[in-house]
Amino acid sequence: MQLGIIGLGRMGGNIARRLVRDGHEVVAYDQDAATATALVDDGIGHAESLAALVASLDAPRAIWVMLPAGDPTEATINTLSELMAPGDTIIDGGNTFYKDDIRRAKALEPKGLHYVDVGTSGGVWGLERGYCMMVGAEDAIFDRLEPLFDSLAPGYGDLERTRGRNAPDERAERGYIHAGPVGAGHYVKMVHNGIEYGLMQAYAEGFELMQSKASPELPEDQRFDLNLADVAEVWRRGSVVSSWLLDLTAQALAGDPRLDHYSGAVSDSGEGRWTVDAAVEQGVSTPVLANALFSRFASRQENTYANRLLSAMRFGFGGHVEPPKQ
Repeated sequence: MQLGIIGLGRMGGNIARRLVRDGHEVVAYDQDAATATALVDDGIGHAESLAALVASLDAPRAIWVMLPAGDPTEATINTLSELMAPGDTIIDGGNTFYKDDIRRAKALEPKGLHYVDVGTSGGVWGLERGYCMMVGAEDAIFDRLEPLFDSLAPGYGDLERTRGRNAPDERAERGYIHAGPVGAGHYVKMVHNGIEYGLMQAYAEGFELMQSKASPELPEDQRFDLNLADVAEVWRRGSVVSSWLLDLTAQALAGDPRLDHYSGAVSDSGEGRWTVDAAVEQGVSTPVLANALFSRFASRQENTYANRLLSAMRFGFGGHVEPPKQ
């Protein structure tokens, strides 16, 4: 298939590369022309403007916007809506608030334009590992774009198939789903990121508890100088708490057991707040997710081991760089 991509940052560039590797034709645009031209050697076309990008694609066009949520994405979609033709599709693969997706789809409908929201997880590792995708779209548009999702997804890989699963639709096992109508993809991704906050916080608090076991404030015979890199490594192998986040934790601790390279001031990119807002709106109790979000707020005043470990995990999966130590 043919696809335009706007935004070639930590994920956009690798999405383009993965698609081209699987035989798709990609034309890309980035405000930083050097970033876009650097991908030409990978077989990715370069457009010098949004208008040139639209003109380079055959109808019905599909353009994937991979920009930060908020004003950058909003402005780009507004511009595309004036350049594209009826039957074309705008895809938002960033971390947009799902209610904004619903609003945009309604605004684009009178122009004959389709809108798709893709909750995309995979971070900086997606080029090799593939991307987990949760898609909100009209049925017919999802079907037309599905070859793109299939190429980007991890596929079956070597993950053991779920015992007892007897679903006729195997796409979830390959790493992508049609979650529902517009907005559903980013809603599921929002909750995914809220859960991510909770999992990361649990690891961070547990490792800080072990790290503090050598404290001189404890009775001498109750102090343990634990090798946390070894703990993380052994938990990766056969433990019920094993996960990719634990893999990243082990990797960070192997190179820097004290985590001195991390500030511990942990940012939040919006999805955790939206998840807690949704819980309030829907009357659902989510104390773990709420406390994980509030802990991130507190981290900006407290440079603890737990917060440095959160920073290390965020850098590991997404390349997120926290503010430098003060």
